[in-house]
Amino acid sequence: MKKLLTTILSLGVAASAALAADSITAVKVSDVNDASAWAKAKYSSVTLYPQSAIHMNDKNANAANEGNKAKKADVAALYDGKNIALMVKWADSTKNVQGAHSTDTYSDGFALQFAGMSKKAGALPYIGMGSDGRPVVVHLQKATSSVYEPNGNKDVSTQINRQQTGVFGQELKDYDAKVASLAKTDYERVFVGEGFRSLTEIKDGSAQSNASMTHANNTWTATLVRPLSDSYMKSTGTVPVAIAVWDGSKLGRNGLKNLSSWVSVNLDGMKPDAKIVAETTEESKGNAAKGKEAVGANGCVGCHQIEATDAPNLMGPSLTNVGGYSTAAYLRESILKPSAVIVPGYNRNAHSNTPWYNIEKGKRVSAMTDFSFLDKQTVEDIVAYLKTIKAEVE
Repeated sequence: MKKLLTTILSLGVAASAALAADSITAVKVSDVNDASAWAKAKYSSVTLYPQSAIHMNDKNANAANEGNKAKKADVAALYDGKNIALMVKWADSTKNVQGAHSTDTYSDGFALQFAGMSKKAGALPYIGMGSDGRPVVVHLQKATSSVYEPNGNKDVSTQINRQQTGVFGQELKDYDAKVASLAKTDYERVFVGEGFRSLTEIKDGSAQSNASMTHANNTWTATLVRPLSDSYMKSTGTVPVAIAVWDGSKLGRNGLKNLSSWVSVNLDGMKPDAKIVAETTEESKGNAAKGKEAVGANGCVGCHQIEATDAPNLMGPSLTNVGGYSTAAYLRESILKPSAVIVPGYNRNAHSNTPWYNIEKGKRVSAMTDFSFLDKQTVEDIVAYLKTIKAEVE
């Protein structure tokens, strides 16, 4: 299937004028693995915002990413009743491939996140890592060079340096060819997470998928095929998806990436899930100007850097792009129930007396004030203001 996906990508299917969309339509086809099926795809434009909640302790990375802007990605989807396929295209003038002999280079990559089967009613999981009782499934693909891995086959003859083989000429060429045939060029991983620090790679084969990415004409084209439903997620007529991309030339890795909010992928011909669509497309009915006043009056800037022009504040996560990759429902929940999702760790850059959370009865409890005492309109005003806090599109 990997070869088939590469064939699909090499076709360079032109995205017809991609439409900015609140949702994406997954076109019904007979087989999502048929390369010609992508000619029927409908592309939509999705904005990916710089993830900026935590300032990294990497001087070079921080300098490389200072003033990052949002990126546009063209996204299309297909489904065939059993599987769903997504194609993501984004501009990147540099092709960065992670090699096997360096620890300070980083690769370009992409990830697609799906909402898992939830034990709790409420908003969609938190972008990135999920939240307690609301898991996510994350499919990650990196651009890597060929790497030989023994993979348990115990063939020691191909695990030694070529200069120590004792062969020359054609024999050495044959040896190199054998090693190359065993090498892996694919870095694809699938994770499940239910909150920060819980992201776990699925290694038992229970998560089936196939991802691939190719670079041409200063553009990455990435594709993922996975079942519509499996042990981790059960799809209705709407599949919520979040998209992330990494830029290796800017030392991108982990939380240093561009990230979308949840986007509804509606399966053409099926009834959309009204609840999911409403959450992913909701526009707060509050007054942003009044919300900014309320943020100031309630001391939010005492712990958070909110606008990019504000001084960094290490007592709480930065909110400088929170309006781009957070839904209104998540922002509302964060104001009323700050312990629902907690960013990990005692901030290593802050004073030990100002942790982001405390441990109470074995559970992390946010140090943030519970603002449930605010009236409903004030909360909506704050949500409306926070939704405006996001970087410009490059």
